Amino acid sequence: MLHVMFFEPRIAGNTGATIRLSAATGARLHLVEPLGFEMSEPRLRRAGLDYHDLAHVTVHPDLDAALDAVPGSRVMAFTTQGTAHHTDVEYRPDDVLLFGPEPTGLPPEVVEHPRVTERVRVPMLAGRRSLNLSACAAVAVYEAWRQLGFDGAV
Repeated sequence: MLHVMFFEPRIAGNTGATIRLSAATGARLHLVEPLGFEMSEPRLRRAGLDYHDLAHVTVHPDLDAALDAVPGSRVMAFTTQGTAHHTDVEYRPDDVLLFGPEPTGLPPEVVEHPRVTERVRVPMLAGRRSLNLSACAAVAVYEAWRQLGFDGAV
């Protein structure tokens, strides 16, 4: 099962949308504290609609605890400084797709963490800063899931 990991997410709506993505695709969502919102926040619930019970969401106290929860998995750091496009990666079922907080992205110490196996980017036109966090996660998850044959989809 794919893992999506948000390092210190700050915007409830983006996380809520990704909870819905998790429910729709079966990807497990890992949130690394501190969070910029409360898990009970109405904006989070509204963005995730009624999918919270269908998603697998775990909140971890720090990055090492989150990575300990996915031993042996490859960790792909999604960053605008990535060296591979998200479509160049040959995904495996237990890969971790790691994303940074809005609006800064992953800090250097996270990108350089020893567990990070690859730096990946979603291409965009020159002069653009970044994609919305939940949109970027959706693009990456669906590419990985496509490569894995849309396992479990109808």
